[in-house]
Amino acid sequence: MFIVPMSSFKKAHKFYVSVTQIEHNEEQQSLQMISRIFIDDIEELLKERYNDSIMLGVEKETSGVNKYLKKYFDQKLLINVNGEQKSLNFIGKEYEEDLMICYLEIENISSLEVIEVSNQILMDLFEEQQNIIHVKKGKQRKSLILEKGKDNGMLKFSK
Repeated sequence: MFIVPMSSFKKAHKFYVSVTQIEHNEEQQSLQMISRIFIDDIEELLKERYNDSIMLGVEKETSGVNKYLKKYFDQKLLINVNGEQKSLNFIGKEYEEDLMICYLEIENISSLEVIEVSNQILMDLFEEQQNIIHVKKGKQRKSLILEKGKDNGMLKFSK
């Protein structure tokens, strides 16, 4: 009997996905966000969009990468809270295995009733890109799966 391990298919089919967690911190009156993106995907995008010599990673990173990331997030991740467009603060990033973990925040959010998210991260490079959004307010959790052609969604929370 011939058995093919599942890892043999890993390179044949690549998933294009990012996951963004958004949590309302009532005490600090902010939305705290963590976005996880595959390093090779975001590196390819930054090279194509801004500078083809960009390299990501702890040991080889090109200087100024955070500036490009902030600019890209400002264009591709749009958040409306309670009907009002909010601006993102790009706090920083770190690397974990094959992922870039980006930290963002929106300040002065005293209440979260409705959040509308438009997430087009990597959709301009990968047709199959899916961006998963998890939003948490207190004990309530809700999620969206966004993709090209349906890149925004709205979630309503009870008080």
